[in-house]
Amino acid sequence: MDIKTQLEVIKRGAVEIISEAELVRKLEIAQKEKRPLRIKAGFDPTAPDIHLGHTVLLRKMRQFQDLGHEVHFLIGDFTAQIGDPTGKSQLRKTLTKEEVEDNAKTYIEQVSKILDRGKIKVDFNSKWLAVMDLNKFLSYIMNFSVNQMLQREDFKNRFEKQQNISMLEFMYPILQGYDSVYLEADIELGGTDQIFNLLVGRDMQKDLGKEQQVVITMPLLEGTDGINKMSKSLGNYIAINDKPEEMFGKIMSVSDELMLKYYTLLTDENLEEIKKLHPKEAKVNLAKRIIAQYHGQKEADEAASEFDRVFGSKELPQDMPVYKIESEKLIVDICAESGLVKSKNETRRLIQQGGLEFEGNKITDIAAKINSSGVLKIGSRRFLKIEK
Repeated sequence: MDIKTQLEVIKRGAVEIISEAELVRKLEIAQKEKRPLRIKAGFDPTAPDIHLGHTVLLRKMRQFQDLGHEVHFLIGDFTAQIGDPTGKSQLRKTLTKEEVEDNAKTYIEQVSKILDRGKIKVDFNSKWLAVMDLNKFLSYIMNFSVNQMLQREDFKNRFEKQQNISMLEFMYPILQGYDSVYLEADIELGGTDQIFNLLVGRDMQKDLGKEQQVVITMPLLEGTDGINKMSKSLGNYIAINDKPEEMFGKIMSVSDELMLKYYTLLTDENLEEIKKLHPKEAKVNLAKRIIAQYHGQKEADEAASEFDRVFGSKELPQDMPVYKIESEKLIVDICAESGLVKSKNETRRLIQQGGLEFEGNKITDIAAKINSSGVLKIGSRRFLKIEK
């Protein structure tokens, strides 16, 4: 494929390329020497689910695969134990090795829904970081100053507010940068919030006499709240392993303003054609397209039909989880124990916001109990069948 066409594919949805001239030069050399470029993107397995926010990078990686380049899916099993401080206003809780390993187990299976599994190179950074010689590591960090680290917006804000910044957090960008040195990355992909860490990789490569990687940043995808970056901790995420009907409902809740960004970053649809559609039609199409990617077309069509039946005709879902009670029981206990709500406190908050109904009647008392069979509606998309 010619360089111009490759550039068009690579630049779609990208925020910044540092630098485009370097990228063109690398593409030209790769084409002349008939060798693929080495593309790197790292993912710390801090949680077991991969959500649509992660797929923004994964889809760009797949585009590089389709262009004939070598993609390295880097699992940061070592760095995840530190925790990336990016965007955090307080000291990160460190994860145990066992927690990280458990989270990483499902990553390969999940990313294989997007990447070509036969071509992907999977790396674990514990392979080189866990055995690095201390003298060698100290020689690397000599090239970085505290002042340089405090240029990071999150570190700077915490320093000014006299909030703790651990030395371990200072090490994170350097460790991520060394990943690029070890893998001899030609290009590293990351979100816009990762720009500092990505540039550290460029600096380390230069300091060690290696060719600098090109940095490509992708936008952060807002979650279903339309405000914050998609995040499991904020509960505004859509996991690629969500059930089709749950995924459909979440996507339909996305604002019309955010919908076009989802199309741009999560699909290959022609945006000009999408703009001609009615917003509801466009959103249904978006939900079906995304679900088909991860579950199949049949499941996407069935999820659309079920959504229309429940929310268009205001009927009850055909497949509801069942919770059995033997006697009168607090609603907050039922919601938490059923797993449909994360905690009793969240259930109380939902009740105060008018988000719970039992048999069509709104629940207003946080101490309300249920003593009969019926359907409990939680929010707009969750239903629980109570059987006594």
